[in-house]
Amino acid sequence: MNSTRDKILKTLLRKPRSTINEMAETVGINPISVRHHLTNLQMEGLVEAQEERHGVGRPRLVYLLTEDGMEKFPTRYLRLTTRLLSQMKESMPGPMVSRLFGQIAEDLANEYASDMQGMSMEERLDFVKEMLADEGFTVEWEKKDGNYQIHEISCPYYQIGVAHPEVCTVDQTIISKMLALPASKVQCILDGGAFCTYLVQPAEVREKTA
Repeated sequence: MNSTRDKILKTLLRKPRSTINEMAETVGINPISVRHHLTNLQMEGLVEAQEERHGVGRPRLVYLLTEDGMEKFPTRYLRLTTRLLSQMKESMPGPMVSRLFGQIAEDLANEYASDMQGMSMEERLDFVKEMLADEGFTVEWEKKDGNYQIHEISCPYYQIGVAHPEVCTVDQTIISKMLALPASKVQCILDGGAFCTYLVQPAEVREKTA
């Protein structure tokens, strides 16, 4: 990370809640240039500004990295998460681990339950697509032969899922709960598929095939 914007990000990593003048001094450029870079970084969602009281007078603006900004730097979150899951599976019965993942998914789905009241099936699908995007997934859906196919083009759990495929039940449960219909996995990237695909049958189709 050697560009000016990268130096600003690194400065905020080392010293969160820095002012423009403090960053200008650290990076070695004038405050006007720092402000220009910060504007772009804010538009990209990597940096946010907050007001901070500082003695008498108007609050000053300080800057800090957002979650997306933090992820620009190497971390050991993946290694730690994998170790925690391994330890959990060694000390807890398998069904208990599965219930834990299921509860995480249900709690997340319940947070959005009131937002989906009165939505049609396809409105729900669009809502699920946006919600999962906020969680780090890239999702598309299509209607095919009267059923809905939900494709996860990218998955933030992939690296963890290689060692702990149980984590895949989280997004499957979220989809089922938010659509109020079972979501069956018909393709999985962990099994060599191009992406993960879930099949959802609308209620009227399920009644006809029952």
